[in-house]
Amino acid sequence: MSEFYNEFKAFHVIAIITWMAMLLYLPRLFVYHAQQYKNTAFKHIVAIQEKKLYYYIGYPAMIATLISGLCLIFSIPDIMKSGGWIHAKLLLVIFLFIFHFACGFYRKKLLQSLYKSEKFFRFFNEIPTILMIGIVILAIIKPF
Repeated sequence: MSEFYNEFKAFHVIAIITWMAMLLYLPRLFVYHAQQYKNTAFKHIVAIQEKKLYYYIGYPAMIATLISGLCLIFSIPDIMKSGGWIHAKLLLVIFLFIFHFACGFYRKKLLQSLYKSEKFFRFFNEIPTILMIGIVILAIIKPF
């Protein structure tokens, strides 16, 4: 498998970019959804966008990220012994998966009622950015 490492890595980066696009934009749609909650026509349009973004872009990209990431690990298994950075990075990736499923939870709740405030979703919107910064620093700099 190691002979395909660069191919796995290229696919992994493409999958991550696509998944991160969803993780960064969907919570912004939640902000708009919460702002315009009483505007039924707007809420209907945003709900369609949220659903398509989550299920048609986010889920496939998340699965592609997971599969390609596992391919990278299996192609060079010693990477798990290369330092604490890889374990910290994988922990932050787990948090991204949790965030992904939290987005699905909030998407469904927003269809039922104004579950959380616009201010909450503005804060929620920053979480994937913070996780992404940590993951990139750990993957590139390998500080420990």
